[in-house]
Amino acid sequence: MEKLNELLREYNQLLENLVFDIESLDYTVFEQQIPFLNQMAKVNNTGLTVFDMNKREHIYASYNLEEIFGYDMNQIEEVGNDYFNSKVHPDDLLILVKRGTDLLRYFITLPEEEVKKFKYQSEYRIQNHQGKYIRIIEQHQVLEMDNFGNMWLSLSVVDVSPNQNNSDEVKGQLINIKTGEVQTISEQNQSTDLSKKLLTEREAEILNLVKEGYLSKEISDNLSISVHTVNTHRQKILKKLSANTSIEAIEFAGRLGLI
Repeated sequence: MEKLNELLREYNQLLENLVFDIESLDYTVFEQQIPFLNQMAKVNNTGLTVFDMNKREHIYASYNLEEIFGYDMNQIEEVGNDYFNSKVHPDDLLILVKRGTDLLRYFITLPEEEVKKFKYQSEYRIQNHQGKYIRIIEQHQVLEMDNFGNMWLSLSVVDVSPNQNNSDEVKGQLINIKTGEVQTISEQNQSTDLSKKLLTEREAEILNLVKEGYLSKEISDNLSISVHTVNTHRQKILKKLSANTSIEAIEFAGRLGLI
């Protein structure tokens, strides 16, 4: 439980580092999509939810989640994400939160035009209304970005898996929906591979020097690069870590083990 709480805190910290201009968020864009989502749930007999990264809560849950998976719709409305987590097998939840944290960290580093090219598909166990664990397939994809390139709304599509054996494996893969290329996400390599992409070696080197108290001119002399290049790197670091100041960037990078 302690490890799970630690991972949840890290995930929530990542969400907190997504800074939104509240006045620019046009929720009518989402409201216009609700009829389509309802129709999709009806035709495909699939469960749908939409997570709002600004509010950090689910703002949509399809009517058939109760029928298909035994979810309590009142509990979803009252408790939200904690209720969904409570239905996941405890062993699977720890892995899912870890992977979700690393994926969110990775997506933050991607250019805006790249983010919507990917979806993440996972297979794991949840408890149905009979108290029995069943395997489900869930696909996550960014539904809407805000005007500043932040991930805003995330769509989750959930189906009962055709694979209802006794396997306890949590499967996961990152799929490029443009090319069909699949990147398998394993517990062993996910954290290291995705985290390394957050900051380049040069950016980590510069941030370490900033941490030690060096000014841009001193970093320039130390690394034999121009002050302009140093400042460009510093701006990229702030953007990648969604930080407003160098102090915030240092604290965030330290928590992630990047410096």
